[in-house]
Amino acid sequence: MSRYVFKLPDLGEGAVDAEILAWRVAAGEEVKEDEPLVEVLTQKATIEVPAPVAGRVLSTTGTPGQRVAVGAELAVFETDSAAPPPPKPHSDEAVPRRVATSPAIRRRAREAGIDLTTIPGTGPHGRIVLQDLEAQLGSSAGGARPATDSMPEVQEIPVTGLRRLIAEQVTASARNIPHFSYVEEVDVTALESLRAKLNVTAEAGTAALTYLPFIVRGLIRALARHPQCNAHFDASRQMLLQYAAVHLGIAVQTPQGLKVPVIKDAQHLSLQEIAAEIRRLSSAARDGRARPQELSGSTITVTSLGKLGGIASTPIINQPELAIIGVNRAVERPVVHGGVICIRRMMNLSSSFDHRFIDGFDAAGLIQTLREGLEQPALLFM
Repeated sequence: MSRYVFKLPDLGEGAVDAEILAWRVAAGEEVKEDEPLVEVLTQKATIEVPAPVAGRVLSTTGTPGQRVAVGAELAVFETDSAAPPPPKPHSDEAVPRRVATSPAIRRRAREAGIDLTTIPGTGPHGRIVLQDLEAQLGSSAGGARPATDSMPEVQEIPVTGLRRLIAEQVTASARNIPHFSYVEEVDVTALESLRAKLNVTAEAGTAALTYLPFIVRGLIRALARHPQCNAHFDASRQMLLQYAAVHLGIAVQTPQGLKVPVIKDAQHLSLQEIAAEIRRLSSAARDGRARPQELSGSTITVTSLGKLGGIASTPIINQPELAIIGVNRAVERPVVHGGVICIRRMMNLSSSFDHRFIDGFDAAGLIQTLREGLEQPALLFM
């Protein structure tokens, strides 16, 4: 019999510590090697740390919401290859089944009171995917609801995990960056016609194109003329880092909060490749499959609320970037076009810039170049 001290390993991406989200085991429990041990959150992603050895858990370090440094003691195991196997359950007891799914889906199921072992997985090798959980939530929505007479009037919700990171990032950006916003309307009538045509003529099974891939392609074109907007500010060195490559962040709403997966080297991708990357990264971010390197390294960000986009917004810059492009809802409305009043499809772009390094003239130039490409979509392919 031996004692094994497991320390929080290096989780990559420069992480020096991690926040405990949820323990998958408790002191006194037996675990197998590579079974999920604890779910942690770094500055980049949610990570499920497996047990390094098989044995009995003697102790764990940290409760949900606490941070543990890389290299600090995380758990202590008692290992003994000669130890007798755990007793078999009686014939009338169900054998627990360890389901395959993502940490985000486990957490969402736990919050909803759903037993994952009751859900048949439709993913590879029976893995439970987001659609499986949503189907279960939908089927149970019509069931009896718990009585609320004894519910407290005020519910205390600890700010932990991704929500805490979002709060810290937004606070730091708002405090450290002197934002200024620039709103411009764009006539996307021609773009809508092109989009509809491409969707009609697309191969069967191809996902429909949204406005976002066109906006990304238009932004790449605009940044070639206004490269000072595709940059970071390194405050520690008082240095501007202007990038030749466009690593474009796409803000995605997930069950855990806002995430920003990144399309790397977007300037080399075609319209269809950009659309495919947006779908892949958005899906991975929502169900917790996005890798840490897919959630970092953006040089400029696009954020869109889609049909909920409203008339205008004031997006907060994702520091250390210098600009963020906000996409508002596209609607048909009467405008003056060619000297006559007619119905056109219009969309507003609401963008924010770091006024320390981007002047109003340069910001307007970027958005006007983007507007030019969206209003004359043939330019996006030249």
